[in-house]
Amino acid sequence: MSTTRIATLADLKPLAGKPLGTSSWIEVPQERISTFADATDDHQWIHVDPERARAESPFGGPIAHGYLTLALIIPMWAEVLAVDSVTMAVNYGLNKVRFTSPVPAGGRVRLNAALKKVEDLPKGGVQLTVDGKIELEGAERPAVVAEPVYRFFE
Repeated sequence: MSTTRIATLADLKPLAGKPLGTSSWIEVPQERISTFADATDDHQWIHVDPERARAESPFGGPIAHGYLTLALIIPMWAEVLAVDSVTMAVNYGLNKVRFTSPVPAGGRVRLNAALKKVEDLPKGGVQLTVDGKIELEGAERPAVVAEPVYRFFE
């Protein structure tokens, strides 16, 4: 794990265009996948039926929902960038997201992020655009490529 830690929002601008760091690995066990299925009412067999997924799926077993993998960006992002003066941070959205490789049950993922852009907001705070790759341990391709947008306030 590598974290970029800075004191204030003003310290963000020089980081634009630079890598921020990499989170620690997070395991995605079948129990977490099943819990996500219950929370979202997405019980497709490729996620929640390990026996059928091993027998019939092209993935060789159950896989995590793409949106579960994407949701894990939240705890991983908290490990990548810390701004001491921030009192509130908001997930503003995503400019793009692609699910480029399936995450098998039991797989491990981590976030590798760079700061693409920093913009001042009209009423204070800044908007960050991030180049993010959720890497899958042992895979050549990332599981998710995303461009999340965050708003930070002091």
